[in-house]
Amino acid sequence: MTSEMNRREAVKALLDYRDKLLVVTGLGSPSYDVHACGDAESNFYLWGAMGSAALVGLGLAQAQPKRRVLVITGDGEQLMGLGGLATIGAAAPKNLTIAVIDNGHFGETGMQLSHTGKGLSLAKVATACGFAEVEEVCDIKNVRRIRKRLHETMVGPRFIVLKVKPENLPRSLPPRDAVHVKNRFRAALGFPTI
Repeated sequence: MTSEMNRREAVKALLDYRDKLLVVTGLGSPSYDVHACGDAESNFYLWGAMGSAALVGLGLAQAQPKRRVLVITGDGEQLMGLGGLATIGAAAPKNLTIAVIDNGHFGETGMQLSHTGKGLSLAKVATACGFAEVEEVCDIKNVRRIRKRLHETMVGPRFIVLKVKPENLPRSLPPRDAVHVKNRFRAALGFPTI
């Protein structure tokens, strides 16, 4: 499936009316995309944790079962964390959505063709791992439809592949101080900061 969808427009459409949604971002461009849509205390930006976004989202979903958790990551990072998808499928949280921005390239290292660019379907991998809902979209209309469902009751984890055109957009850098990000995220959850 090819797409001309712009990644920033897709992320913005996904985050419109986010309400109390907790957002975990993957390394690199997904963090820039989320930040470009508006920084928030309920955004947890991962720096230097390649391949970990989905599993951090799982831990957060398990620790906060009454909150909806959205992980926004890239195809390159999710490829590094394929085993995590099996763990999420087995854990079957009913409040976790993984959204993979898939441009078919490794954007952080020079736009080399990625496995998904060579035909690997992350949606099929997620299905095989037991995700309750799996969808691949390539237009804003369907991203908006999915956004409306982010706050609905789920039967298990949801996996969304957002097919976007390969492009390197200007970076919108969120806070890079890990202690600051952790403390403000804890405060957003109502916990004391350390």
